Amino acid sequence: MKFELIDAQKAHVPVKFMCRQLGVSRSGYYAWQERPESARHASDRVLAEEVTRVHQDSRRTYGSPRVHAELRARGQRVSRKRVVRLMREQGLAARRRRRYVCTTDSRHRQPIAPNVLARDFSPAQPNTTWATDITYVGTREG
Repeated sequence: MKFELIDAQKAHVPVKFMCRQLGVSRSGYYAWQERPESARHASDRVLAEEVTRVHQDSRRTYGSPRVHAELRARGQRVSRKRVVRLMREQGLAARRRRRYVCTTDSRHRQPIAPNVLARDFSPAQPNTTWATDITYVGTREG
């Protein structure tokens, strides 16, 4: 992780200074640069692409359990924790469904206002018919 930071910032800050600040050796940084990619890192990269593909195919609705199940169905042997880690590293998360909220309560015994307008939306004269929506007004009734 420290070597990746040094590698990303080496154009702006000297390598020697960053190595001293992060407490690592310069030779260690240069050895890390020459080292080939590990097998685990390479397989993680390939698997991350597959995880992304499954997530996008689901229209971004699948979380780690469903992505894991889909990978298993496709023949991939992978643990759920690894799928969780790869999804977290890529910033992938399931899109949650909005909760249904009932906004109308028709079962009550309170008086109902008469329908004076009777759906006549073209009054004969101006300033004779007024209409508004007051559902935004909070009441203690809910």
